[in-house]
Amino acid sequence: MNRLRLSVFLAALLLVIPSPASAWWEYGHETTAEVAMKLVQPRTRQSIQALLRQQKVLETPTCPVRTIEEASVWPDCIKTLGDRFSYAYTWHFQDADICKPFDLKEWCADGNCVSKQIARTQRMVADRQLPVRDRLMALAFLIHFVGDLHQPLHSAEHDHDQGGNKLKLRYGFIPRTNLHAVWDGLLADRAISSPPPGPDGILSQIAPAERATLAQGSIEDWSRDSWQVAKTSVYGTVLPDPCNAPVPQDAQLDQTKIDELIPVLRLQIAKGGIRLARLLDEALDGNHPEVAHPPKPAKAAS
Repeated sequence: MNRLRLSVFLAALLLVIPSPASAWWEYGHETTAEVAMKLVQPRTRQSIQALLRQQKVLETPTCPVRTIEEASVWPDCIKTLGDRFSYAYTWHFQDADICKPFDLKEWCADGNCVSKQIARTQRMVADRQLPVRDRLMALAFLIHFVGDLHQPLHSAEHDHDQGGNKLKLRYGFIPRTNLHAVWDGLLADRAISSPPPGPDGILSQIAPAERATLAQGSIEDWSRDSWQVAKTSVYGTVLPDPCNAPVPQDAQLDQTKIDELIPVLRLQIAKGGIRLARLLDEALDGNHPEVAHPPKPAKAAS
């Protein structure tokens, strides 16, 4: 078996082995976090490192957070710890239907979705009055959830397919997988490794002026952006007419389509890292608006 076919075989094998990871697998999350760490202000970097040095307070020795890369996958790792962190399951995604008008209030009415948890955990990281354990846990969640938001299939779904988990297709030489697994790992690993590889390579393709533009907007704006990418690039590449035609039985991503999607996925990683850096700087420079100027408590009824 030659090296290419061996790699394909191993990738296919991974699809049937249970894994605690559920988004971007490790490589995508770690790369997003590394991009952010390269862009944050020096004081922010020092604050992150100071929090990470307190990792023992989390009491999750099998899921360490000694580095920002480890922190980026901690929220997936803790899924192996059973009921202890089961409350966080729905925080990793939001099922926004690509064939309906974008409405985050409808899709996240109870706050238990990735975009609302990004906002909540950023506030917690910024709040110096909280215990270190709470702030460190919030930091790990924040880093991870920004990565999740920029995996388009954690921001959207089609016909209740659970973010592409139910959409079966052929990927290159792999005869049977699903669209979510492709974007989580198979395509993500391929794209991040493509020249120029890794966080430095991805950043080298984004000019400083474009980085500043990508960092702008709100979390809702970024949610809408990922939802649109899911509609046009993710589903639109696999399905000829996602909202008006049934899913074909022979859906596939051939090499031509894979090559077209690599820059799309690399840009998603760049967006995630750039926007995460902004949120971390806001939280750790002491100027987060909701912490520096907290809302006044409501007056008690007389």
